[in-house]
Amino acid sequence: MTTETNNREPGRARALLSTADFKLLRRALESHAKATEDREELAKINALHHRLGNYG
Repeated sequence: MTTETNNREPGRARALLSTADFKLLRRALESHAKATEDREELAKINALHHRLGNYG
């Protein structure tokens, strides 16, 4: 038994975050990086900041 629902193709994927969102996240990470003294966490923040920069 085939229904119309089974024959549909998936819809077009939509972006989860906008360019403005990436900029806001980067600014928030910069602020957090200035406030943290944990070197390990700072390294993770810097890596994430860098990756977000590649998208935004």
